[in-house]
Amino acid sequence: MFIKISYKILGAIGTLLQYGCVTHCALEYIGDFVVCTGPSMEPTIYSNDVLFTEHVSPRLRRIHKGDIVIAKCPSNPCQHICKRVTGLPGDKIYNGFSTYVVPIGHVWLEGDNHYNSTDSRMYGPVPQGLLRGRAMCKIWPPNDVTIFTTNFIHHE
Repeated sequence: MFIKISYKILGAIGTLLQYGCVTHCALEYIGDFVVCTGPSMEPTIYSNDVLFTEHVSPRLRRIHKGDIVIAKCPSNPCQHICKRVTGLPGDKIYNGFSTYVVPIGHVWLEGDNHYNSTDSRMYGPVPQGLLRGRAMCKIWPPNDVTIFTTNFIHHE
């Protein structure tokens, strides 16, 4: 009797471990959900909006201008940022009276809320290796579900 119960418990633990590993791999390598905080992407994304992000495009370096991405913050690697790609490698960026050329292996990120965003205008080009995901859609709040496409660029 004890052996039979032990086998059932071990079988259940094994099944849980398998599902846990599959879930971990899916969230790490395919896509996940992100809660955004802060005003830098307003009016496109507000604080506490939930996004679904995919992780394949950044790994394959298939990011385009206009994409909204989640990246590790260059000035604080413990923090993630949500910004729009406004420059790709080789692009000239005009920031006030300065001109930058985005180096190979980097992108230029800016928040849609230019007056309240810490972004590449402050810390410069961001290495593509810091990109974690590309926002596919906003899923929360339900009354503001939005699918993001590359041509969805906010203009002031």
